[in-house]
Amino acid sequence: MSFSQAAGAALLLGVSIGGAQAQAKPDDVQLLQKAAQDAEQKLRQSFTNLQFEGFEPAPVKGPIYQASAGSRMLYYAPESEHILFATVYDRNGVNVTALAQDARAQRQLAAIDPKQALEIGPKDAPSVIEFTDPDCPYCRALDRFWTAKAAEGKPVRRLVYFVSGIHPEAATKAEHILCAPDREASFKALYAGAKPPALLTCPEGRAKVEADAALVKKVGVSGTPTLIVGGKIISGFDQAEIEAFLGQAYAAKASTHAQR
Repeated sequence: MSFSQAAGAALLLGVSIGGAQAQAKPDDVQLLQKAAQDAEQKLRQSFTNLQFEGFEPAPVKGPIYQASAGSRMLYYAPESEHILFATVYDRNGVNVTALAQDARAQRQLAAIDPKQALEIGPKDAPSVIEFTDPDCPYCRALDRFWTAKAAEGKPVRRLVYFVSGIHPEAATKAEHILCAPDREASFKALYAGAKPPALLTCPEGRAKVEADAALVKKVGVSGTPTLIVGGKIISGFDQAEIEAFLGQAYAAKASTHAQR
C-alpha cells in the first residue's frame, strides 16, 4: 500500500482514537494512553509500508458520516463539527471512497434519460454523459479535446445536458443551440467562440433548458464540465482520467471486433 493510500486510512484511525478520548473520563489518563498505544500498534500492523512520526488523538469526536458534494465525497463529524476531505482506504488497499462515488454514479445514471440529451458524435462510438456550460472555459477546452480525439480516430458519442445556473448567459446560449436547425454545428460554433448577432429563442429550446436544469439539480451536479463515463464520475476536465477511459473503451471495442 502506498503512503497516500495509508494516509487516508490513518486519518480515520486517528479519528477513532480521538472519539474514544472524548468519551472517556478526564481523569482516566492511563486508559487513554493505552488506547493510543494500541491504536498506533494496530496502524503499524495494518499498514506496514506507512512511515510516520508522532501519533496522537485527533480533534474529531463521535461518529462520522459521509456526504456527496457533486462528484466528491466528504465526511462530517457532527459532535465536534469537523468536516473531512479525504480518500478513505481499508486495510486491503480498497478505496472505499471511490466505491461510494461509483455507487452514487450508478444512482445518477438511473435518473438520466439518454433520449432527452443533445447527441453529438457517431452513434457507434463510446458514450459519454456530459454536463456542460457554454460559458465555461474548461467546457470549451473539453470540446476542443473531443475534436482532437475524433481526428485521431477516437470519437465519442456525447450525451449533452446544459448547466445553466452558474454563468448569467448560459441559459440563453444553451437555448440558442437547442433552437438551431443544426444543433451540433451551432454547439461547435458557440464553443469555438463564435458570437452570433442574435441568439435564437424557441419554446422547445427553453423547455429543454429548464428540463436540463431540473436534472442537474436532481443528480447533484455542482460544477462543469462533469462527465459520467463507464459508470464513473469525472469532475472537471481531468484529461488523464478521460484518456484512461478512452484507452479502455477502444481496447474493448478492438477486442470485440477481433472476436467476430
